[in-house]
Amino acid sequence: MPVQLVNQIAAGEVVERPSSVVKELLENSLDAGATRIAIDIEKGGIKLIRITDNGHGIHKDDLVLSLSAHATSKISNLDDLEHVTSLGFRGEALPSIASVSQLQLTSCWQKGNETWQLTMDNSIASDIKPAASKPGTTVEVRDLFFNVPARRKFLRTEKTEFSHLEDVVKRISLSRFDVDISLRHNQRIVKHYQAAGSRLEQEKRIAEIFGPAFIEQSVHMDFEYEGFHLWGWIAQPTFSRSQADMQFFYVNGRVVKDRLVTHAVRQAYADVLYHGRHPAYVLFFECDPSLVDVNAHPGKHEVRFRQSSQVHDFLFRAIHKSIAEILAGDTKAHEYGHFSNGSNAAVNADAGRAASSQFNFSQQQPSQASMPFAVAEQRRAYAEFANNDRLDAFIQHRQSQPLTDAATGMASEELPPLGFARAQLHGVYILAENALGLVLVDMHAAHERITYERLKTAHDGEGIRSQPLLVPVTMSVSSKEAQLVEDDDEVFRRLGFEVDRVADESIKIRQIPVLLSASDVETLVRDVLADLLSHGSSMRIEQAMNEVLSTMACFGSVRANRKLTIEEMNALLRDMEITERSGQCNHGRPTWVQLTIAELDKLFMRGR
Repeated sequence: MPVQLVNQIAAGEVVERPSSVVKELLENSLDAGATRIAIDIEKGGIKLIRITDNGHGIHKDDLVLSLSAHATSKISNLDDLEHVTSLGFRGEALPSIASVSQLQLTSCWQKGNETWQLTMDNSIASDIKPAASKPGTTVEVRDLFFNVPARRKFLRTEKTEFSHLEDVVKRISLSRFDVDISLRHNQRIVKHYQAAGSRLEQEKRIAEIFGPAFIEQSVHMDFEYEGFHLWGWIAQPTFSRSQADMQFFYVNGRVVKDRLVTHAVRQAYADVLYHGRHPAYVLFFECDPSLVDVNAHPGKHEVRFRQSSQVHDFLFRAIHKSIAEILAGDTKAHEYGHFSNGSNAAVNADAGRAASSQFNFSQQQPSQASMPFAVAEQRRAYAEFANNDRLDAFIQHRQSQPLTDAATGMASEELPPLGFARAQLHGVYILAENALGLVLVDMHAAHERITYERLKTAHDGEGIRSQPLLVPVTMSVSSKEAQLVEDDDEVFRRLGFEVDRVADESIKIRQIPVLLSASDVETLVRDVLADLLSHGSSMRIEQAMNEVLSTMACFGSVRANRKLTIEEMNALLRDMEITERSGQCNHGRPTWVQLTIAELDKLFMRGR
């Protein structure tokens, strides 16, 4: 086939619309070590895409070669392909783009002081000529799909195409905080993401992309375990979305949409997210490049992990623990984490009851390791606050001495996070006062979460009790699923099941967990097998058990319209502070909200 046709066929995989061009060119700039990238767009990218960077540039002798099919300086042998550290590596982008546009390439090699330029017209390169000296590389793409009318007619409006393009810039801007990126459309600056070094500057960039509400209601996490590193920001369950539009996941700096990752995150949020809602997050996963196959998708949107079950387990545990350790609503409580022998070594502080009451919500003392990060440290400081008189003394001095109170010797941040109860409203809500202002608590929802978490802890401590089926259930499955049962029967035994392979495509269920005696066990086993085949692990059985425990917790919790004493309400507040995931009930609804003094003043127009 003619070279032009070959490149246009390749372009069908690489170049779908203007945003595809921008993605490929931006990745090339980052691979070239650029720290500053300027993007100029006209007519949504259909008329013009110009990307200028300050990277190491292209040598004069390599300019023509760089526009040849499968020519790349990033991969030279098979070993390189198994340890890919660059974003691009196949050498398809530039020749593919040049085959469906009018492309001009200008570059100055970092070790030289001369700038050279060439153009491509129908895959035919012009002579190289000198150009105005400028460090780095500029790629100019004009009239996209001018020679492929069938593709051009599928492009949408200028506004739609630019929206797709802007999304690409956002995704890549989040992957490299250290790079200054500016975007202009039709001669007007649309976005300018300045290089961000500190955590505060990084959060500022995220807020520019997601909006300030995401940062205000998110927590930063950082976990490492046996060569795996996960860090970034996850939103509180209450900051959920109707669609999965705020889910950014990066593997070694490459943005991906991976089913294994999505599955692990969804399981981590399983019993704190309202039904039908989606979590929001910006997460960065780093590991040895040899453990990731980045050549699994033409557009490199998907990857394959060579240790998929271990990666899934690590992601689930890290995110699940981070959610659990978010102090109910306190988005800055969990600053970091570190796995050590499978546990979070960062959570380690003395604990003690802050208040005693006749209404005993706590059936057992929580372990130090299970306490939310920062709460354990705070409990030592506010353990002496057992009655409202001490709070009154603190409040009286708060305005004159906002940082440290003379009467109590306590800083405002050392008060109980949820403060102390003042009253009960309509037998449903607890009104409490803390250092920030007013706290409203849904007492049933809060106690439901506390009861649920303790039921889970008790159940885990006892182990999974099983019962034999009076009549074993025989199921027809695929030979692959039957083999999985034979090879991994211990997995089912740990979950309280006894399942045997009885034929090439048949298995028999002989024993099930007591808690699931009323469940559709056959469907549950099929779902578990599907998960094991796809992800190497499954949480289906645990989730089914948790649903039963959740129902038990709901019926066993304090009901609405029950009058509580001040001591009982304070006991509930203290239990909330030491209970994981206490910011949401078992169904994902918030258990409490904070109204600050400033917000209350605004409601009543004070100070205006």
